Amino acid sequence: MQNAGIGVLGLNWRYLAFDVYPERLREAIEGARAMHYLGLNLTVPHKILAMDMVDILDESASTWGAVNTIRFEGKHSDGHWTPLHQWSEPPLHVRSHGFNTDAEAIVRALREDLGIELGGRRVLLLGAGGAGRTAALKLASEGIKEIFLVNRTRDKAAALGSEIRATWPAVNVSLDYPGGEVDLVLNATSLGLKENDPLPFDESRFGVDRAKAVYDMIYRPAETSLLRTAKLAGLRTSNGISMLLYQGTQALEIWSEQPAPLEVMRQALLNNVYGSL
Repeated sequence: MQNAGIGVLGLNWRYLAFDVYPERLREAIEGARAMHYLGLNLTVPHKILAMDMVDILDESASTWGAVNTIRFEGKHSDGHWTPLHQWSEPPLHVRSHGFNTDAEAIVRALREDLGIELGGRRVLLLGAGGAGRTAALKLASEGIKEIFLVNRTRDKAAALGSEIRATWPAVNVSLDYPGGEVDLVLNATSLGLKENDPLPFDESRFGVDRAKAVYDMIYRPAETSLLRTAKLAGLRTSNGISMLLYQGTQALEIWSEQPAPLEVMRQALLNNVYGSL
C-alpha cells in the first residue's frame, strides 16, 4: 500500500517492515532518527509505549493517547523545524514528532463504508484495549449519545468510561450490554481472527439483530463470524480494511506533505491482503 503510493508520488523512498520487541522500541526509534529515516509507523503493542519516547506530540496523539505515526524533522539555524523530506543534506539536529491517524480513520471508515454519522448514535463497543480505547474516545468526541463498553477485564472498561465521562460528560456511558437497540456494534477485540473463534459478545445478553450496523476492525479473514452473523441478519457490515487504508494514507500525507493517491493504495492493499481482485 505505502510503496504503491510512494511510487505514484514519484518519491525515491522505500517502506519496509521490521519486527521490534517492546523492550527495544526506544532504541529502534533512536536508530531510525540517527539514520535519518523520514518516518515510522507503529503497530501494537508499541502505540502507547511510544507516547513517552518521541520528542513532541501532535494534538492527535496527545488527544487519543497513542502514537502510530512518527515523522522525523530537522532544525534550521533559525530554530524552525521541517520534515526531513525537505532537506537535501541530513541536518545535525533531528527530532521525532508523534501523530495518531487511527482515530480519524475509524470515523472515516464508518461514514464511507456504513453511511454512519455518529452524532446522537448509540454504540456497543467490544474491547477497551489500545484500538478500542482510541475508537471510544474518538466516537465520544463526535457526539455519540450513548456508549456501551464491554471488555473481558471490567476494570479496563471502567477506566475508559471514567475518561470519557470526564472529557465528554454529555455522553452516557454504560459498562454493560444495552437493554434495547443500538445503531452500531464495533468489534475491537481479537475474537474472529481464528475460524473457530466464538462471537465477541455474550449471546445470552445481546443479539446481533438488535443492531443496525456492525463494524469489525479485523480485516483478515475478510468475513469473521461476527460479520457473517450480522449479514445473515440483514445488517450493514464492514471489516477493518478501510480503517487500515485510511490511517495509512494519512500517514503518507504526514511524511510527504502531499495528497495520497487513495485508489491506487486501496487496490494495492486489497491485492496484498486478499490476493488479486
